Amino acid sequence: MAHTSSLVFAGIAPHPPIMVPEVGRDACVDVQNSISAMAELTERVIASGAETVVIISPHAPLEADAFIAYEGPQLYGDFANFRAATATIHAELDEELLKEITRAAGEEELVVLRIKGHDLDHGTAVPLYFLHRNGWNGRVIALGYSFLSTEDHVRFGKCIRQAIERIGRRVAFIASGDLSHRLRRDAPAGYNPDAHLFDEEVLDAIRTCSTSRIVDIDQEMRRMAGECGYRSMLVAIGVAQGAAGNCEVISYEAPFGVGYLVAQLARSPDLPSAADEPAEQPGIPALARRAIENFITTGTVIDPANELSDLFSARAGCFVSIKTHDGDLRGCIGTIDPVKDTLAEEIIWNAISAATRDPRFSPVRADELLNLKYSVDVLSAPEPCALDDLDPKIYGVIVEDENGVRRGLLLPNLPGIDTAGKQVELAARKAGISPEASIKLFRFRADRYSE
Repeated sequence: MAHTSSLVFAGIAPHPPIMVPEVGRDACVDVQNSISAMAELTERVIASGAETVVIISPHAPLEADAFIAYEGPQLYGDFANFRAATATIHAELDEELLKEITRAAGEEELVVLRIKGHDLDHGTAVPLYFLHRNGWNGRVIALGYSFLSTEDHVRFGKCIRQAIERIGRRVAFIASGDLSHRLRRDAPAGYNPDAHLFDEEVLDAIRTCSTSRIVDIDQEMRRMAGECGYRSMLVAIGVAQGAAGNCEVISYEAPFGVGYLVAQLARSPDLPSAADEPAEQPGIPALARRAIENFITTGTVIDPANELSDLFSARAGCFVSIKTHDGDLRGCIGTIDPVKDTLAEEIIWNAISAATRDPRFSPVRADELLNLKYSVDVLSAPEPCALDDLDPKIYGVIVEDENGVRRGLLLPNLPGIDTAGKQVELAARKAGISPEASIKLFRFRADRYSE
């Protein structure tokens, strides 16, 4: 793949330490969508050929009138403050590019102040942790924003872009930041019933590639949301201006009342776009959406015969999950073994069941439909196995008691589950199977398709 020497990717990443398996442990399940999305973002960074990643964080030391940069030559961070000192990040500073950024900013009367003796803040460390965990390795520049104006932050982004073009390096830019911190009554910054409006405006601006709307967002709305990502996004918008803009919301969720966004603002033209992906991938959650919306509004079931692709014609078990705009589970029902003739029928019926028959929730109402999102896990046929045949990164597991009465399932590649023994233990616990009981094991693969 040929690449030009320039900005090749720009995106937005969340930074809750609970995403890091060594920190979040079992609670990582609640942020699985964001963790999976960071793997996708990293794949795009790697595909872009980025040699250097520039990250700007809201939690770096703040200077009122200057942007800050962590001094090198080596950058280091860990999660000791979050009881996970063994989770560490090491990277080499791109000194040449940082000097050029400082020079370009100076030409615009903007100051870049280097700070020494500081470990990387968690706003930098979390995105960098996932870049490294998912296979990207290269040089890094770690920046922090200032109390300067909205316009100055966009202008600083343009300076970074200019420096990248001067230096002749393939560079990716990541804006670290979380959206509203006030989306639920138990949210860390308190609750504001209108806080979701900020997140919805940001999401819609990115989906329509109208990022100037973020620059011009109502500042009272921003303050009401209690966000920590706005200025980072401003710099990213400045960086991305004039690049190959191809905006996409990769993932958004808010399981703890804080909005976690993974998004793309720009990418190298030769990096495959969502439009290049097989139609059946976005079609899977879209089918679940159509099935639910049609059933809730008309009481009828859509015709699976209209879904004619090879994938939809196959037989497979699947799980359909419904979540609210702030990441709360609204329903989830599935089949381990297929009970319908085609995957299309399986998705349709499991989707309707998730919306209307999940015993943990009341049926979905028509006035909720605009604020719901859907994901579908498609399962391979389970096969009997022994403990030694399991790899929790590759296979999900089904644990049955010896009579086949109790059955517990755990999907593959869940954070914090790094051994087959732990995977089996948790699946058995979900099924209410005692540790002393005789069990049967089955393994399967699962492909997740999310909106």
